Amino acid sequence: MALTGVLRPGHVAIRVLEMGPALKHYTEVLGLIEVARDDQGRVFLKAWDEHDHHSVVLREADEAGMDYMGWLVDSHGSLEALAAAVKESGLCTNLEWIPAGEHPATGVRFRFVIPTGHVMELYAKKEKVGNDCGEDGPDINPRPWPDGLRGMAPSRFDHCLLYGDDLDGTVELFTKVLGFGVAEQVMAGPDKSLMIGAFLSCSNKAHDVAFIRQPVKGKFHHASFHLGSWEQVLRAGDIISRTRTSIDIGPTRHGITRGETIYFFDPSGNRNEVFCGGYVYYPDKPTITWWEQELGAGIFYHDRKLNEAFLSVFT
Repeated sequence: MALTGVLRPGHVAIRVLEMGPALKHYTEVLGLIEVARDDQGRVFLKAWDEHDHHSVVLREADEAGMDYMGWLVDSHGSLEALAAAVKESGLCTNLEWIPAGEHPATGVRFRFVIPTGHVMELYAKKEKVGNDCGEDGPDINPRPWPDGLRGMAPSRFDHCLLYGDDLDGTVELFTKVLGFGVAEQVMAGPDKSLMIGAFLSCSNKAHDVAFIRQPVKGKFHHASFHLGSWEQVLRAGDIISRTRTSIDIGPTRHGITRGETIYFFDPSGNRNEVFCGGYVYYPDKPTITWWEQELGAGIFYHDRKLNEAFLSVFT
């Protein structure tokens, strides 16, 4: 499949209540790598197998949650075309261009607020810094992983799950304007016609972002990071226990997306996930549908029961 337009999630900006404990969590427990700080006090991090300059931005604030999520597009021409399409759709508010360099090593970004109240941005350029695996350069004769990894050591930032009210408008934006497919959906109501969950993909992953219908605006459920195997997910559980990190649920398996997973919290109460597995998604794959009454198995396939805290706790 030739990927064009929106290619993948590029970064997530997370608000934390206190930078010191948060940074210790994200570097020593989760195992991201600090790459830069700026004069606003933000800290920029990346996972070990990401070649881009950064994928996670931490900002100290009075309230935890997500500031915005950024998406890499394939070219500046696509960036301009998608920005125009977003504007023309009438679905978004607070449209603005963020100048190049506002994020270090990053080009101009187009920012907008989607119908669920989340801030999204598109960009076409971010400096490639490599993954420290090459023996004779960033991409020459590489080793399978670099030395010095810490914590859970995920290979990449993978996706976010977000809560908001206008799910219909947001799904319309992502599918009809930004070119995503609906890999899976959760349907409710007497005739099963009300979409309450959408798992959206711009690539061949089971999802690049997911939204759950809730009577709130702009809420953050979790940021997810990819591990290579079920054994690494189990090891993440050991690290959570050893470091006395607050655990949410797992290790277990999802019915939706088929991934193996564990959830836990950073010191500010933001939920993190590390996971592995899932299936390959192509645009011609039929959308998988779950009925609301089977959502327990959809979220936690092993015990087939909903965890109330998993549904009601968000930032």
